[in-house]
Amino acid sequence: MSARPLVILCELSRDTKDLMDDYVEALKAQAHLIGRHGMNKEEFWRSGLFRAAIERLRGTQAATIHEKRSFVETVLDYLKKQGKITDWTFSGSGERHDYEVRIDNRICVIEAKGCLDGNNTNIFQRPANADELVIWSLCQNPGSDPRHNAWSGIHTRLSAEIIHRKERVDGLIIWDMLCGTKGRVCPKLDEKPERATEIDGFQVPPPCLYLFPRTIPDVRNNPNPQCWQIDDVKFLKILYDVFQCKAQDVVEISIEVQMSGPNVERRTIWKRGGAIVADSKWTAIKRAR
Repeated sequence: MSARPLVILCELSRDTKDLMDDYVEALKAQAHLIGRHGMNKEEFWRSGLFRAAIERLRGTQAATIHEKRSFVETVLDYLKKQGKITDWTFSGSGERHDYEVRIDNRICVIEAKGCLDGNNTNIFQRPANADELVIWSLCQNPGSDPRHNAWSGIHTRLSAEIIHRKERVDGLIIWDMLCGTKGRVCPKLDEKPERATEIDGFQVPPPCLYLFPRTIPDVRNNPNPQCWQIDDVKFLKILYDVFQCKAQDVVEISIEVQMSGPNVERRTIWKRGGAIVADSKWTAIKRAR
């Protein structure tokens, strides 16, 4: 079943792609006129200066976490002011996770990630004090395809890590500062603009929420574990209620495992409202040989 288009409701729009393509062409046409390098057009392109500048900008963009932290912390402050969470702390500088959110006597540990299609998605650790472990994807690149990222992050990376390392992830949030902007149009707001929520002076759409298996998939003892429901993962339930989510904004991620010769294989299934909307092929976990 080719279901990648349905793993998340938003997509890279043709308008956004065309806008970026036009800007790239305009930038290339004017690049040799920018700056004080003193080279003519031919010398400029032979020098490699443009490529070096682009690589430096890419490195700077990849290294910065300020925008990601700002969005997460704005949301957490808003939830605290609303009385929905008790408190939160940033712990990213010394821990293998970024935030601890206290909800009465429960602790939700949050690991902030980027677009989910990179190796950084594989790096997380569930601390012993976590009642919930949630991955939060914040993608700073408006030219990145949300559907590719969701598929890559959930099936290619997270499902394999959960099985291989036997480390439970309870939920995933895909929601960031670009959602609902011209760079990443949100279909939820296209349909009903009143579903936006104002926090700290800007409008945010309802988040996309994903629920993972309650227990670790295991070939012998647990080949098809049941998923959490939205009421079970308290932090996701708070986001669901506060930011006007509907049932279609929540996806259950079933992960099945089986043996195929010497290999452990897994299959990932996306469900909305109990109905399958996407599934993967059986895929080997090569490191589990």
